[in-house]
Amino acid sequence: MFKQLRSDIRAVYGRDPAVRNDLEILLCYPGLHAIWFYRLANWLWRHKWFLLGRWVSHWGRFLTGIEIHPGAKIGPGFFIDHGLGTVIGETAEIGENVTLYHNVTLGGVSLKREKRHPTVEDNVVIGAGAQVLGPVVIGANSRIGANSVVVKDVPSGSVVVGVPGRVRSRNGVVVAESTGVDLQHDMLPDATMELIQRFQARLTALEQEAAAWRKTHYADQERPCTQTHNEG
Repeated sequence: MFKQLRSDIRAVYGRDPAVRNDLEILLCYPGLHAIWFYRLANWLWRHKWFLLGRWVSHWGRFLTGIEIHPGAKIGPGFFIDHGLGTVIGETAEIGENVTLYHNVTLGGVSLKREKRHPTVEDNVVIGAGAQVLGPVVIGANSRIGANSVVVKDVPSGSVVVGVPGRVRSRNGVVVAESTGVDLQHDMLPDATMELIQRFQARLTALEQEAAAWRKTHYADQERPCTQTHNEG
């Protein structure tokens, strides 16, 4: 248990440059408090104290603004930065060294008692406002851009942006697998702008083709007609 708690504290040091000391982490990081509420609630849940586990989880939500179901499975090194509005569902599974920002939802799309929430593998970063819905798998070392909506599986080492989320490479190069955590969301591609630019390029090409056709067509019409008349 204490090893797990130390791992949670180290995760804050590694991913928030604003942190200054242990006391600040212990007193001023609601994301860490939410994780510790979850650890206790999850222990109760696994030992069949379901109502008590939900009650502890409810108090964690009340005090931090972060809702983590006690039935979720979360690995070591988990970090929620800011965290307000974050929701993690009952059957969600989260690997090691995963980072979530505020207002992220790992939600379900089914009313059945089955695996209905996402699986997030190791070293994934999910940006603010992103919604990952259903029993999809987010592959290791992937990044989900802010406000993306992900409803399909994501291969390892991917960058996902947009609504619905689309898998993209970074700067035209496949993202290399890494055990580190990359928080540079300002470097994500803008899929919408790239789509607009492709439309603009296509429109320019069509305009050039139309101009060339008009030039040729009208030139043919203006060319004088010469006819040879045979007189009998």
